Amino acid sequence: MDAFTRPYWDAAAEGRLLLRRCRAEGCGAAHHYPREFCPYCWSEDVGWEPATGRAALYTWSVVHRNDLPPFGGRVPYVAAVVDLAEGPRMMTEIIDCPEGELRIGMPLVVHFRGAGEGTDGGEGAAVAIPVFRPA
Repeated sequence: MDAFTRPYWDAAAEGRLLLRRCRAEGCGAAHHYPREFCPYCWSEDVGWEPATGRAALYTWSVVHRNDLPPFGGRVPYVAAVVDLAEGPRMMTEIIDCPEGELRIGMPLVVHFRGAGEGTDGGEGAAVAIPVFRPA
């Protein structure tokens, strides 16, 4: 978390997912992860906008071993890439869905794993992490 990404993390703590969208004429592309420029046309005229929180599963992998905290206590877990309704792809985790029920294209909705669930942004800052579950 830094000054640039603070709006993203503050919104997540409130249960809202933000994206960046290019404001340059002729572009207008949304992107994720947050960057200070448009990765499509390189314009620096980009701003924050709320996302719907809807997505479709693009791909996934079940992680059975991860020795890094806090992931080691969660194995096995589903690391995934989802297509957000607004267009960008996002790396995330799928929760509340047995591995055998995962399907490419399945509808998902964002959920925020809060500080009480093993996340911490350092220096005592509570952080909420966007994860997805079946819609």
